[in-house]
Amino acid sequence: MAGLALDGSNPDVSLLYDINGLAKSSPAWLDSVVEFVGEYGIMLGMVLVALWCWWSVRRHGTAEDSVTAVAALVWAPLAMGIALLVNIPIRGFVERPRPFKDHEGLEVLVDGKNDFSFVSDHATMAMALAVGIFVAGRKFGFVALGLAFAEGFCRVWMGVHYPTDVIGGLALGTAVTLLLAPLAMALLTPLVAAVSRSRRAGFLVRSRRAGVAAAGLGGTLEVPEPRSGRGGGTGDKDLAA
Repeated sequence: MAGLALDGSNPDVSLLYDINGLAKSSPAWLDSVVEFVGEYGIMLGMVLVALWCWWSVRRHGTAEDSVTAVAALVWAPLAMGIALLVNIPIRGFVERPRPFKDHEGLEVLVDGKNDFSFVSDHATMAMALAVGIFVAGRKFGFVALGLAFAEGFCRVWMGVHYPTDVIGGLALGTAVTLLLAPLAMALLTPLVAAVSRSRRAGFLVRSRRAGVAAAGLGGTLEVPEPRSGRGGGTGDKDLAA
């Protein structure tokens, strides 16, 4: 299993050299930017997008929408952690060396990557977060998905992953987040709804200003129980709507 892409004629290897070749032809400052962005910057960007989504839904969403969205945002980092745990046995089974150990002439922008290559942890983390954010809000999810794909591209540019390492990470992050989402949301939504009713912690789910505005328009500050089964309500909306 270690020799997934050892032949230079393999499209995986060819694409690796094509993308990593950008590092050789680019100025040093651009390589430094890609190194920082690929190692830390995009993950920081994911956190900022998640916070932006949280801030928006708690101020502008309905009470039930805010509960569902915040529950999805809580699930996103939990899904990321689970996906990383799932990746541990996958890496041990495949035992694929880093590309620079089997292929000469690569421009490696970051040192110390001596563990196995498949699948990419960074791509897995980025996609797990992106899909969780997408469940919370599509507008923010598209931004996060763009960042996740950029993360994968940077990892190949940096010479530390094959393209298929990245594809595997994107698939793993997506699968874990979506497959476990029904169970996770069933557990998290009631907890978030309870928090929203708290006088001290309710602002974490629904801003007081939004609640006052809803009351002024004849609405209600009470958060409905999630998935109550009553027809015609917003609780029947799709999770990702």
